[in-house]
Order: sequence, then C-alpha cells, then structure tokens
Amino acid sequence: MRASAFLYPWDVVGDPDAARRIADLGVRQVTLASAYHSTRALTPRHPRHRIVTAEHSAVYYPVDPARWAGRALRPYPQRWTEGEDPFGAAAEALAGAGLEVHSWVILAHNTRLGAEHPGIRVRNAHGDSYPWAPCIAREEVRAYAVSLAAEAAVRPGARGTELESCGWYGLSHLSAHDKTGGVRLGGAGQYLMSLCFCPVCEAGYASLGADPGRLRSAVTGALEPLWAGAYNETARGREEEWAEVEGLLGAELAAVAAAWRNRIASAFRSEVVEAVRDAARERGGTDFRVLLHADPAPHRCGANAGTDPAGVLGGGPGAADGVVLACTGDAAERAAVLAPFGPHRAPGTVLAANFTVVAGMGGRPEALAEEAAHARELGAGELRLYHAGLASDADLAAVRGALSRLV
Repeated sequence: MRASAFLYPWDVVGDPDAARRIADLGVRQVTLASAYHSTRALTPRHPRHRIVTAEHSAVYYPVDPARWAGRALRPYPQRWTEGEDPFGAAAEALAGAGLEVHSWVILAHNTRLGAEHPGIRVRNAHGDSYPWAPCIAREEVRAYAVSLAAEAAVRPGARGTELESCGWYGLSHLSAHDKTGGVRLGGAGQYLMSLCFCPVCEAGYASLGADPGRLRSAVTGALEPLWAGAYNETARGREEEWAEVEGLLGAELAAVAAAWRNRIASAFRSEVVEAVRDAARERGGTDFRVLLHADPAPHRCGANAGTDPAGVLGGGPGAADGVVLACTGDAAERAAVLAPFGPHRAPGTVLAANFTVVAGMGGRPEALAEEAAHARELGAGELRLYHAGLASDADLAAVRGALSRLV
C-alpha cells in the first residue's frame, strides 16, 4: 500500500538526516504542513531543539502580497522555524531523498484569526463564541479560506494537497489546559454545542422556514439533561448520534439545521476544491491530487469534517480525488469510517486510512500491519501515518517493520 507520513517543516529544516530517515521508513510520500494551526510539538531527533512552540496559526511560505492586499482576513507569518520559506526548504530536501511531497493545509480552524476578528466566530445556542472556529457560512470567511487553500496547497514542489477542516468546526478543540470534559456530551451533545447562531446562520435557518429563536430554545432545552449528567450510553455510532439529535430537537428542527449546514458545507468544499484545481492548472499541474480529511457523517465537525460520501467522491464539480479517514480505533470503527465511501468511488479515487503511529498519543504502531491490512479489505488503497516527526525511535522502527510486510 502506498504510504505517506505527516511532517511539519521544522521536522526537516535544520536536520540534515531527516529526509533520509523518513525515506528509510518505506513511505513514498510526505504530507507536509504549509498552513497549520497553533501547536506545541516534540522533536525527538532534531539536532537543534526538542520542543517547537507554534504560537498561532501560520503559513510556512512567503505569501503573495497582491493576493492579500487590503483584506482584513489574511494568513499570519510564522517566526519559529528558520528561513523565509520553511515549506519550500523542507520540500526540496524531501524530494532529494526520493519522496513525493503533498501539502497539508488547515482551513476552518484558526484561533488567532477568531481572536482578532470576533465577528467571524461560530456562536453556540447559549451565545458563547468559539475563537478557534470561523463560521464558514460567512462570506468573508469563505473568501479567506478559498484564497488560503489556493495559495497554500499549490506550493512549488507539491504534487498534491490534503485539506483538513474543510467544513464546519465546532466545540471540540484541543485547547491548552482544556477543562471541557467534566460533562459527557457524546456525539449528539457535541453537535448541539456546535450549531452556529451567528446572524448569518440565523438568517439561513429562517430562509428554510424555521424560527431561529425556536431552534435556539430547542437546542438549549435539549442540552439541559446533559448538563445534569443524563449521558446516553447507547448512542455511540454515527447513526445513533443523529437519531438522538432528532429525538432531542424533533425531526423538523433537526432537518432544518442539517439542511442549512449541509448546504453551506457542500458549497464551501466545492469552492475550495475548485480554487485549488484552478491554481494547479495555472502552474501546469494537470495531475495535482486534492484529498480531503473527512468523516462519512455530515453532522460531525472538526478536523475531519463531516461530508456526504456521494457528494465528495461523486465526480461532479467540487468533488475531491479522495479522502483521508481517521482509522485509529477498533475494527468496527474502521468499518464505520471506510465502508460508506466505497459505493461512491469514481475510478482512481483514493481512500486513505489514517493511523496514529505515536504510542504516546494513543497509537498502536506495533499493530499497524494487521490494522492496515484490515483497512485494505475495507477498500483503503493508501495509508497515512500520523506523525513521523512526533514519533519515538521505537515507534518508527515498528512502522518500518509494518510497511515492509505490507508491500
């Protein structure tokens, strides 16, 4: 199976051995961050540092000033990795080791952008706003994300791209010193806490015949039992989650909320994908691959944005060349993620199974060969390995052994 390892530019820049070390794992490709959110990352083997603190969302290349002139929403430069173009430097080194480079672009997830522009944030039914989650129903957010995708995806040296958070973001977010786990919300509660009630979304609900005030009251009322501790132990799968949402809101209001959000997410995805394709064509990249980090349940939010498998892989306008699907979990979870996409695959469409291979982050690199073989039985043709830069030497040795058995 074709395998790609995720990397940050700082994993390669300043480490002359990094590119060869990654190639020796047996991967053919690297998915390299070109636009990424804030993080604090371990670098176990770098000769100059052990921790990199990316203080805010940033791009790892020099932006085109003409593209962003006069625009309030624009990408932020980084200052924690040396050089004017860390992505370009890392891509060149990786290509020199025989690796194909694809860009990795984060879209609807940017805490600094939300902090500096409060009006663009997702706003929940209680009136709380989420700085990390720009609302994709807002015209200015879509314009920003489309321009960012076109610029950050089609970098010199990149043969394709993987777009993360290409859809709705919501409550779930790995914040520093996070204290949101005291009440178990489950999938239904997460969805209800992620529904946006900014003025644009309220107008959207109204355009579909729903009173936004009634919907807001229904959401806050539905959440009350959860605050009291009435967690539904049985609603674990995606279908059960949505059935619980319908039970809590009522089928009519649940359908209106879903219709609005699905319409916006589909249009957003199509705009982004077409902008990337146009940018690739301008550079002469006719075989440039566009993949989305996705989930088969449209109501799910976050990095792996919920999608309609038929729409995202159907081959029509805005359809992607494939999806990257989170497969770290048991066999049932892999089947739940991979199987819905199978019937909708056009010829040449990619299903990439994404496995966490960092044991300290819950990964099981020692089981990679067996779990990847199961993913292949379910239709996956490629692997993604999260994350080669964060993994220990023992983790990488396990990956190397697994890939040698999967060839």
